[in-house]
Amino acid sequence: MQLRKFIEAEGFYRIPLKRLNTGHYLFSAKINGVLGSFILDTGASTSCVGITDSAHFLLISEDSIIKAAGAGATNMETMFSRGNEFNINKWSIKNMDFVLFDLSHVNEALLQANESAINGIIGADFLKEHRAVIDYGRNCLYIK
Repeated sequence: MQLRKFIEAEGFYRIPLKRLNTGHYLFSAKINGVLGSFILDTGASTSCVGITDSAHFLLISEDSIIKAAGAGATNMETMFSRGNEFNINKWSIKNMDFVLFDLSHVNEALLQANESAINGIIGADFLKEHRAVIDYGRNCLYIK
């Protein structure tokens, strides 16, 4: 039996992914009804949105004591946004949390690889909660 038939029969939703020159996977999603571009990053502990995009996605933010690090940048100030609606095509949840911080270093690396800038990163917090299965052979993600 094919993975797709098996996993969809178990109630998982299939999301096609675009593989970038950097090796990351890109997909479109909406936060609070606003469309954006996101990369999937299994190495990112939390899902995040660029702090400059917080108004774009209608995010209500609060102060955070968390310092962000990753992709060559460390000790960055962050904000936090709770309880947002998150949609990927027809799949949605109503209580997604995001860390907000400066993604300029990530976007600079993408631009150097001739890729477009992104609005956010979907990390391990989301992947674990929604029992994600990544099919690297077929460039897709399954979530429940």
